Amino acid sequence: MQKKKLLLIVGVLCMSIFTAKADEGMWPVSMINQQNIKEMQELGCRLTAEQIVSFNLSSVKDAIVQFGGGCTGEIVSPEGLLFTNHHCGYSQVQAHSAPEHDYLKDGFWAYSKKEELPNPGLTVWFLLNVEDVTDAILEGVTANMTEEERDKIVAENKKALTEKASEENENRISIEEFYRGNQYLKFEYVVYKDIRLVGVPPSSIGKFGGDTDNWMWPRQTGDFCIFRVYTAPDGSPAEYAEENIPLKPKHYLPVSIKGVQEDDFAMILGYPGSTDRYAPSKRIESVIHETAPVTVECREVKLAQYRKHMLADRDVFIKYANKHAGVSNYWKNSIGQIKQLQNNKVVEKRQALEKQFSTWAALNNPNMLKYGNVLSDYDKAYAELSKYNRALRYHIEAGLRGSEAISLAQALINANTFIVEKKKEEFEKDLPRYQKRINDFFKDYDAATDRDVTIALLNLFYQNIPADLQPELLQKTGKSNGGDFTKYVDNAFKKSIFVSEAKMKAWLEKPYSLNNDPFMQMAQSMWNSYQALLKKMEPALMDIERCDRLFIAGLQEMQPEKNFYPDANFTMRLTYGSVKPYAPRDAVDYHYVTTLKGVMEKEIPDHHEFDVAPKLKQLYEKQDFGQYADENGKMIVNFLTTNDITGGNSGSPVLDADGNLIGLAFDGNWEAMSGDIAFEPALQRTICVDARYVLFIIDKFANAQNLIQELTIVK
Repeated sequence: MQKKKLLLIVGVLCMSIFTAKADEGMWPVSMINQQNIKEMQELGCRLTAEQIVSFNLSSVKDAIVQFGGGCTGEIVSPEGLLFTNHHCGYSQVQAHSAPEHDYLKDGFWAYSKKEELPNPGLTVWFLLNVEDVTDAILEGVTANMTEEERDKIVAENKKALTEKASEENENRISIEEFYRGNQYLKFEYVVYKDIRLVGVPPSSIGKFGGDTDNWMWPRQTGDFCIFRVYTAPDGSPAEYAEENIPLKPKHYLPVSIKGVQEDDFAMILGYPGSTDRYAPSKRIESVIHETAPVTVECREVKLAQYRKHMLADRDVFIKYANKHAGVSNYWKNSIGQIKQLQNNKVVEKRQALEKQFSTWAALNNPNMLKYGNVLSDYDKAYAELSKYNRALRYHIEAGLRGSEAISLAQALINANTFIVEKKKEEFEKDLPRYQKRINDFFKDYDAATDRDVTIALLNLFYQNIPADLQPELLQKTGKSNGGDFTKYVDNAFKKSIFVSEAKMKAWLEKPYSLNNDPFMQMAQSMWNSYQALLKKMEPALMDIERCDRLFIAGLQEMQPEKNFYPDANFTMRLTYGSVKPYAPRDAVDYHYVTTLKGVMEKEIPDHHEFDVAPKLKQLYEKQDFGQYADENGKMIVNFLTTNDITGGNSGSPVLDADGNLIGLAFDGNWEAMSGDIAFEPALQRTICVDARYVLFIIDKFANAQNLIQELTIVK
């Protein structure tokens, strides 16, 4: 009787913790089930499952692409026109920019296909098929194996299956892990390589608000840009060539200007990068107290040096615009993550879940044998990792990815080893890769900026990490100079070839040992120390890998009726929700849309974040919004939905109940920066640029009628 009563209590508790809201979850497109469809229909969706995702017939899925290896895009015309976020195309826009044609500042519009700009190296991936290959990947794996033995077998099986699939066709094959290694899926993609820039608004529109407004609501940002996918004349993927033709897609998205209302259905398909929704409380504590604070510390220092040089020189501003955006984005993300993990009491909620897990496991002897030690093993492993977490993160943020010169040297350690060991053939085999790395590096490099960054970060590293966890050369040099690396860095910049494009290219032609180069010495010391730390952490990391797999398997056994979604891993996902406002704190109620009026209210003339283009002001003053105004004559800029997204979803299409494009997802909100670890239904919102604002900018601001005519506009 007591056992039945306890089971009932645990069941009630589990329901309160595990029952997901309808808008929670990033669902793999191959796992969409009847429960998902039922929830979507209850929210207002009028599409069938096959209309959204089909691997045999044309469906919405076929208009969605993985863009540039880190974002999402969508095809919006029968001629391969593609929408994504301004910040997703930022590096391409920067690459085409120069002081004499500053597309970052002024924008760019192609009024004919001949004017579209090629982007070497940029690709988009279309998903063709998904297959469950769990049995093949886990063949030979047994329950009593060590984690090292298991990983070896999984890696061998994955390699063999990938090679076999690649031999059968020319498409890109990728095998990905789900549920922390409890399931594996094989993805087949077709990859297109001729992607041309078609249009981008000036940064005063596409990046309005800059770092200040990043991750914040209310927001008024026209975060979009336009590309076009080209193919060979026969329709197959091909490198850039003048004879290439626009893609003829299987499906493209109509663009709706009907507008959004509160509680309207909203669906997003895209490629979210990474979440950790089943993380144990100890991992969350390490994020709050160890790893995220280091990211903030190091990036604040780096950004201060970037800003100093960028604001003093427009040429440097252009060169470092994309670097600054990347550093700043994760810097502010980390600040918000720390704050909101604490505000939303995520650790406490996860501890409550772990308590229930322990109670459930103890009720059944087989479960106790399988899962009984998971939480205690987590505790031991994270206690061990806590000795090294800050130091490891400093090796990355202030060391290997800190100074650009040190980072370049680290990238060429193997090349230098080939020269030292007289392995000429190995060096020459990788020579094209070295040449590309060096060309890309110096295209956007400023030595004066890097000098100040290098000094600041080496000083910070030396001051904040115990001597026994520092790279040997850093510790030795810091001890001799009293912790001030100015003299060391100045001397290194005089002697090192890693800060000179001419010297680096001469070295490629006649390579010699770089063992005496000061930045190669520092890079090698950093790398050796980093690898030594990982070696010390490896047993604990292996234990955590095992515990993660068991923990989520146990959660699924504990509540078999729950529809579990796997963590994001940059595979195509579907998320669904509604257009909704939110109230983050006492006496604060946020509306679900912002308007062009808000842009004018935030204007700070000549400010790099809040300047407003003169033509945009003229259009506002005349209220010349054309057919894109809402029913009250207002120009809507951004809106909110309850969709569950994360990094990688940038540029994802926001679709209405009929599959029409109503916006582009581009950000999350500050109050839910804990969202990668825990979904907060009352607070978590996706910030979207309204499709009407996108079309208004293309039509009224840019006068790019050629693009408007190409779209299918739903009124």
